[in-house]
Amino acid sequence: MGRGLGFQGHPGDEIDPDKVEKTYIMKDHGMTNRFQQLVEDIPIERLEICNEIIQYAKDTLQKNINDNIYISLTDHINFAIERVEMGVPFQNPFLWEIKKFYYQEYLIGQAAIGMIERKLKVTLPQDEAAFIALHIVNAELDLDMTEMVSMTKLTQNILKIVDDCFPDQMDKESVFYERFITHLKFFAQRIFTGNEVESDDTEFQEIIRNKYQECLDCVEKIRIYIKNTCNHDITDEEMMYLTVHIKRVVTR
Repeated sequence: MGRGLGFQGHPGDEIDPDKVEKTYIMKDHGMTNRFQQLVEDIPIERLEICNEIIQYAKDTLQKNINDNIYISLTDHINFAIERVEMGVPFQNPFLWEIKKFYYQEYLIGQAAIGMIERKLKVTLPQDEAAFIALHIVNAELDLDMTEMVSMTKLTQNILKIVDDCFPDQMDKESVFYERFITHLKFFAQRIFTGNEVESDDTEFQEIIRNKYQECLDCVEKIRIYIKNTCNHDITDEEMMYLTVHIKRVVTR
């Protein structure tokens, strides 16, 4: 990419290397073919705005983002624009959850909608901010969209279990609630990637078992739920950390 790179050029002409500002190289052969297809099928102005959105996300988050996002997000935004132009409504069933669990990425999604409206004169619905956020989180965690949706459902259902165990006791305005949400996000990520926290600190575990039995009973329900839905056994250490977080969030 570069300003004026193809100005007055014709197919087969040599590219002036001095005009090249950015070069994208896909490490995976399959990704290269898919990206080539996108470049052929999608209008250049849409490719450019997607590049701007991804760069904005990188600058804002200051995190490593998988190059797959150049394919997944570009493809999604192009399809979203086509849906709007055809008048086909599309809702995001996880809008509230994404906004709550991945707020920083959601804000980037909102900024992206504004960028698209200014540059392309297309107004995307607010639900798309959540979809864009999911693609960004995917690229951060290096997961596919199916795993990302499953992680969001898992986090949501764990919160429901806690709410059922302690009705109206979770202080959702407290800093402890925000920390609990953050812990659940990484907890869900560890389940799907298989990188769980383990420790032989039996003394710590015994203290938690003796002090917070009611919260531990709630965590036992979470353990059974994860076993039944994900066929995954969480470690004692993970259970202890969940217990501590729940104790903090239900104690006013």
